Amino acid sequence: MMPSLQLVVFTLDAQFYALELAQVHRVVRAMEVTPLPGAPAVILGIVNVQGELMPVVSLRHRFHLPERAISPSDQWIIANMTTQASTRKVALVVDAVLDLRLVAEASFMDAKQIAPDLDYVQGIVKGADGLILIHNLARCLSLSEVEMLDDALAGMDT
Repeated sequence: MMPSLQLVVFTLDAQFYALELAQVHRVVRAMEVTPLPGAPAVILGIVNVQGELMPVVSLRHRFHLPERAISPSDQWIIANMTTQASTRKVALVVDAVLDLRLVAEASFMDAKQIAPDLDYVQGIVKGADGLILIHNLARCLSLSEVEMLDDALAGMDT
């Protein structure tokens, strides 16, 4: 049996992206975001998801796509983001979550071999409907952005 990856596929504009299923907790509808002063620009604010406060990450900002207002039809992926310092749950703003796909690891291409400038992409898979960029959630925030986020969250407690 050939090893495979389970991917949660989503869109931003017309491009397909994915996360490994192991990182994803669930998908929720967009909700009101509370601003978080002092947070890095990639953080839109915080939300309360079933009693748990979590930062809202703009993947549009991270991938240098045009920003747009959050729509009630948008979906968010609640995922574990592991950085050098910690693991935390985050809400990732995406246009739509399409499906769960099982892809053979043999079809996985290392992003650095194809496009070395794609810092936030760990790999690429060719799907029937186009290329799927597999997001590297561990590299989504730089060390300085993590520190800014931690400081902004700590400032909420005072």
